[in-house]
Amino acid sequence: MVIAEFPTTVEAAKRSHELGLKVLMGAPNVVRGGSHSGNVAAHELASHGVLDILSSDYYPMSLLEGIYKLSWDERNTLTLPQAVQLVTKNPAQALSLDDRGVIAEGKRADLVLAKQVDGHPLVARVWRQGKKVF
Repeated sequence: MVIAEFPTTVEAAKRSHELGLKVLMGAPNVVRGGSHSGNVAAHELASHGVLDILSSDYYPMSLLEGIYKLSWDERNTLTLPQAVQLVTKNPAQALSLDDRGVIAEGKRADLVLAKQVDGHPLVARVWRQGKKVF
């Protein structure tokens, strides 16, 4: 096992890190401002430096919005590039997918261009393996 999915407390997330696990939370948790079941909020784990991966969970567009919300949130120190790594580099590394997750020579070149419209991030273009698909 390499991922601790949806730990319910800060203590569980910290212990997962101590054991070498990457902590994964759902991006809808970020978008909503907390867990719908009353568990720890993803932004709180980010403020403790123990949030490693965001998943789309049940709402795919939450990934993009979650990245921006975390980078704008003054309760943690994540920059936009660090927040982006929660959905790119970190999950790829956790799953040993060495051909993706970063922009570098010899990698897959899966890219998303986002833009803000009325304060909301939207997907403007998508490239898969270097070929424009949207």
